[in-house]
Amino acid sequence: MQGNIVSGERSLDMQTFHKRSAQAAYGLSSMGIGDGDSIALMLRNDFPFLEVTFAASQIGAYSVPINWHYKEKETAYILENSDAKILVVHSDLVPNLPSTITSTLKILAVTTPKEIIDAYSITNTDFTMPSQIIDWEKWRDEQLESEAPPLANRGSMIYTSGTTGNPKGVRRFPASNQLQSAMMERLKLGFALQPGAKALITGPMYHSAPNAYARAIISLGGSLILMPKFDAQQCLQMIEHYSITHMHVVPTMFIRLLQLPEREKNKYNLSSLQSVVHGAAPCPPEVKSEMIEWWGPIIHEYYGSTEAGLITGVNSKEWLKEKGTVGKPLPETEVHILNDEKNNLRAGAIGDIYVNLPTSPGFTYHKDSNKRKEIEVRGLITNGDRGHLTESGYLYLADRRANMVISGGVNIYPAEIESVLITMPGVQDCAVFGIPDAVFGEKLAAAVQVAEGAHLEESDIKNFIANHLARFKIPKLIKFFSTLPREDSGKIFKRILRDNFLNH
Repeated sequence: MQGNIVSGERSLDMQTFHKRSAQAAYGLSSMGIGDGDSIALMLRNDFPFLEVTFAASQIGAYSVPINWHYKEKETAYILENSDAKILVVHSDLVPNLPSTITSTLKILAVTTPKEIIDAYSITNTDFTMPSQIIDWEKWRDEQLESEAPPLANRGSMIYTSGTTGNPKGVRRFPASNQLQSAMMERLKLGFALQPGAKALITGPMYHSAPNAYARAIISLGGSLILMPKFDAQQCLQMIEHYSITHMHVVPTMFIRLLQLPEREKNKYNLSSLQSVVHGAAPCPPEVKSEMIEWWGPIIHEYYGSTEAGLITGVNSKEWLKEKGTVGKPLPETEVHILNDEKNNLRAGAIGDIYVNLPTSPGFTYHKDSNKRKEIEVRGLITNGDRGHLTESGYLYLADRRANMVISGGVNIYPAEIESVLITMPGVQDCAVFGIPDAVFGEKLAAAVQVAEGAHLEESDIKNFIANHLARFKIPKLIKFFSTLPREDSGKIFKRILRDNFLNH
């Protein structure tokens, strides 16, 4: 049965989708977009996001997804750094664009659909569109279908968020058909995918994992159901309504699902689910154990990065024997744990994670080849994560090197503390990080969002952590917030929280 793409009450069959992509490819070529050029997208999860992505791949161009939450300065940096010649953007976002961009860049505006307007409570839809901005739907439908043979696929140029400085564009080299086939087999294995899957897209496709997951589903002849914004109850409802078989999630979504009242968790039929894969951040073992108990042994986990792709994988059965692991290396993959002198560490010792690049065309950081050289040692690369390998080859994550707190000469990994604190009754959300300290260099701080109806004191937080972890891992400063700043992907903005602690 032919797949389709669904968003809200709209449905697009694959024949029409590929026709639209071919029309967009023709139109983009007519506008001067060629091999190695960049096309920027500032879109939520919507049909045109995928149409432009597949059109760009046909003509050998890079699609450059931009986080639509960005402020003017952040948006302007990526548009300029990526050398984008065209921007495709949801119409309600046009007033937020930098004026320098609207006057120098070709812009195609996509009508913001009702389901996205509703999900984000968008109100600024009634404004006069500047005359130089092109209507995406009208323009696309006027194009012929491109009949030119596809050029070597370059994929999306994803900008990594970066903990310091500006984000870096991961620019992959062109991939041959043979290499693309090998990459797809790797995605099938790492994402636990099957041809013909009916997948719920829960995260924003401007992030690398949901982006790759959605493209793989289409390439495997499956169907996509797009969530404009993750909502735990709506997720369960959609699984039942669409008989969803496959999902990609992040640990924050597991936590939101588990926090639902029991009556809501038991209300929906989830028997259609065959494979749920998660990654992008460490998952608290207690959270994952509860999810496996609820949904059964269908939960898979991977570890990877925008630069290296998928690196390890583990299914539920293995994970229950090695709780907390992100799995063993996928075929042809090397994982090494190195110390500061770049020597291999023994099993169990925490160090920097370095990996090779199997079934990959290779990459550079756009306009920053020196940064690319800095992350490589003997043909292995790192994305800044730290962890350890067991004797039997299972990888465990500690935290990102940039997140590591050194207090009084002791290395502390906030992810470990967060994984404990998030399981505390009454805690809705949390973040742990380091702030400067005159005596110890750094000290731990914790931002805590209290669940509705709960009441917690600073002493409650400290006592709970003390019952699970060594006392030096108890945050010295604790603040309570009504909500914590997270983007749709589940990523928390620790920089904003850290500034809050430093400025008060």
